[in-house]
Amino acid sequence: MIKKITKAVFPVAGLGSRFLPATKAQPKEMLPIVDKPLIHYAVEEAVAAGITEMIFITGRNKRAIEDHFDKAYELEKELEAAGKKRLLELVQNVVPKNVNCIFIRQSAPLGLGHAVLCARPVIGEEPFAVLLADDFMDVDAGQRPVLAQMTDIYAKEGMSILAVQDVPRSETKQYGIVSATPYRPNLERVNAIIEKPAPEDAPSTLAVVGRYVLSSRIFHYLENLGSGAGGEIQLTDGIANLMQAESVLAYRYTGQRYDCGSKLGYLKATVAMGLKHEETGEAFAEFLKEIAAK
Repeated sequence: MIKKITKAVFPVAGLGSRFLPATKAQPKEMLPIVDKPLIHYAVEEAVAAGITEMIFITGRNKRAIEDHFDKAYELEKELEAAGKKRLLELVQNVVPKNVNCIFIRQSAPLGLGHAVLCARPVIGEEPFAVLLADDFMDVDAGQRPVLAQMTDIYAKEGMSILAVQDVPRSETKQYGIVSATPYRPNLERVNAIIEKPAPEDAPSTLAVVGRYVLSSRIFHYLENLGSGAGGEIQLTDGIANLMQAESVLAYRYTGQRYDCGSKLGYLKATVAMGLKHEETGEAFAEFLKEIAAK
């Protein structure tokens, strides 16, 4: 019987150096897209996929993330006293009541693979999801969020799944790149995976982006890995070893990804969500038209 996925790992210990000085005193995952921080959107996506245990792998200066998902007694009392019921509901419903948040400190910046390995005591022998908040995933109204698309597939296939998209060959050195063969519609069976290959060495232009559904067997390979690209323990290398024991699928998801680890991607996501937001959409669209006309 295929186990239901109820646990998700959020590696949030990175320094966010590409956004300095904005990230000097706040986590990059707390940068807002309109009125919610990046990490909030990722948690909402996980909740929509049926996740009930959110495991945050944190580092120094990441306290704001924990505070965001904690109860804010003073703020709630002030909002209640002021009769601001709508704002009070927004604050109280940041995390649904059936969801648990667990915070684990990553002792040293040893890479994404090491961050995932830090979650092992909580994950145990269960399959789990990994979400990178930097990869902001948007879907059209009526579509299942990207992680929910992947957990739906896992419920049928019972295999580890990597979200993938085609990228320009000149950008392969920024991603884990897979070679794969067709399996089902929008699904391919991964034959090989390489971390950040040079364009001339990349086996394809199919890049892994920040959504994973993984077998707990990955922990065995991560704990026995040496340093990989950049002197870090790479999740990509762990997946490459996992493939020796079980099949891994690549999923061409439905939706739009914005690379919010880059300034341009962050700005694009802000514009896209600003146009969709019920409070700002119409007026913001008019403003953009005015700018374009100048």
